[in-house]
Amino acid sequence: MFDDLKEKVRQLAGPVAAAEGMDLIHVECFKMQARWIIRLYLDKESGVTLDDCAAVSNQLGDVFDINDLVDSQYTLEVSSPGLDRPISRDQDFVKYRGSRVNIKTIAKIDGVKHFHGHLVDFTEENGRKEIVVEVSGKKYRIPKTEIIKANLADNG
Repeated sequence: MFDDLKEKVRQLAGPVAAAEGMDLIHVECFKMQARWIIRLYLDKESGVTLDDCAAVSNQLGDVFDINDLVDSQYTLEVSSPGLDRPISRDQDFVKYRGSRVNIKTIAKIDGVKHFHGHLVDFTEENGRKEIVVEVSGKKYRIPKTEIIKANLADNG
């Protein structure tokens, strides 16, 4: 259900963001008691402003309502990614190679579920996408399908 909703949001919101000169870089959807929370992260070269977020939010509210996105109330949150930006698109894993990241997985991989290290590589072979992360000198290969959450970590 969540993945279907995320994909529908991505299909509707991506063109609106692009028309405003921005990239839709990440979508989060989750249910809070009686309402959905739909959170979008936008980016552009010169940085996303509050006015940019408001412009996209205003347009998307109408687009989502017209397309019956959800059958209950929802809250739409549109923001810039910030310093700890989420990374979920293939091109973001490629772009941020060498960066410090935090990754949380569905199940343990080599006994670890929370990875705090450097993003070494992103590979795709035979349709299988993997992220390679180095933590304290050890490299872990994480299937992209196992990632619950990934974001840049501060470099401090």
